[in-house]
Amino acid sequence: MSERYQMVDMAETGPAAVRTAFANQAVYCRANDAPVTARIVAALGALLDAPATEFARRIAEWQGAPLADALPLRAAGGIHALHLAGAAHELAPVYADADDINDAGIVAGVVRRHEAALLPWLDGPPQTNEAGRSSNFIAAMLWLVDQGLPPRFACLEIGSSAGINLMLDRYHYDLGGVQVGPQPGAMAFTPEWRGHHPPQHKIDIASLKGCDVAPVDLTDPAQALRLKAYIWPEHAIRFARMEAAITAAHSEKPNLVKANAADFVEAELAKPQAAGTTRLLMHSIVWQYVPADQQARVTAAMEEAGKRATADRPLAWVALEANRTMHYHELAVRYWPGGETSKMLGRAHAHGAWVEWMAVP
Repeated sequence: MSERYQMVDMAETGPAAVRTAFANQAVYCRANDAPVTARIVAALGALLDAPATEFARRIAEWQGAPLADALPLRAAGGIHALHLAGAAHELAPVYADADDINDAGIVAGVVRRHEAALLPWLDGPPQTNEAGRSSNFIAAMLWLVDQGLPPRFACLEIGSSAGINLMLDRYHYDLGGVQVGPQPGAMAFTPEWRGHHPPQHKIDIASLKGCDVAPVDLTDPAQALRLKAYIWPEHAIRFARMEAAITAAHSEKPNLVKANAADFVEAELAKPQAAGTTRLLMHSIVWQYVPADQQARVTAAMEEAGKRATADRPLAWVALEANRTMHYHELAVRYWPGGETSKMLGRAHAHGAWVEWMAVP
C-alpha cells in the first residue's frame, strides 16, 4: 500500500472507492501516531481481496460513499470492541504492536468467528469525541475577544457525539502559559504550544448546546463502551479523558439533542440572541461527514444570520477540521460583523497533543 494519501471526492462510491478509503485511512492513522489502528484498518482492507464473509461482502459492496461514511473506522471500531471486551484474545499481539505476525490472517479469523457481533458496527457512523480538541475552541474564543467581540459566549456545536466538548467550561487549559477555566477542573489540558501564546482575556461561557444524528449518552455503560471502541488504542491518555468525561456527565449531562447539523443550526439561529453575547458555532473533525446539502444549508444560514449581526450581538464560526493532504488539522474562524472571510488561526494535532498558533499577536 502506498504511503501517499490519495485525494478523492468524499462522495465517491463503488468498489474502487472502498479500497481507497481503507488505504487512505491506514495512511492517515500512521501519520497521526496510530500505527496499531493502521494495522487493523489495513488487515480489514485485505478482506476485500476475496470477501468470504457477509461482513466483508457488505464492506466490499458498500452502497454509500465509504470515505464520507467513515467505513474503515466503523469496521475498526467493531474489532476494537471485541478486543476491549476480551472476546477475541487472538487480537492481543496486533494491539500490542508485535512484529512478525499475520495481521490479515488474525483479523480474517476474528471476523469469521464474531461476524454476528461485528455486523451492527457497519450500521452507524463512528463517534470520535475528543476533549483535547476543546483547547482549540478556547484559544479561538480568546482571539475573537481580542478582535473586540463580547467575551460572553453562547456556544452551539454540531456533530457533538457524546457532548464531551459541550462540557468545555468545566475544564482547565494552559495554552502557552495562558490559563483559562476552573482549577483543577474536570480535566486539565496543556497542549504543546508552538508559536506565540493566544491573547489573554477573561471569557465567560453563557451556554453550551449541541446536536448529533446519533447522540451518545455517557451515563449509559453500553453506550460509553461503544464510544471507547472508537478511541485509537495507541492514545492511552484519551481513555483517561473518557473516564473523566463520563464522571462529569454523571454530575450534569451535557445539553445534547438529536438532530442533523442543518436543522439544528437553522433552528438555533432563529432564536433571540442576548445582548453582549457572542453566538458561536463550533465543530471539530465533523464537516467531512456532513452531507453536501447540509453543508450548504449551514453555510447559508450562518451567512444570512451574519447580515443581522451587530457589535453587541455578533456571530462567529470556529472549525477545527482535517487537511488530509498535510495530515494535520486547521483551526479556522469567521465572524460577523467585521471579519466575514475565513481566517486560519493555527494548526493542531487531531487529539489535542499540540497546537501551532499562527495568528499574529
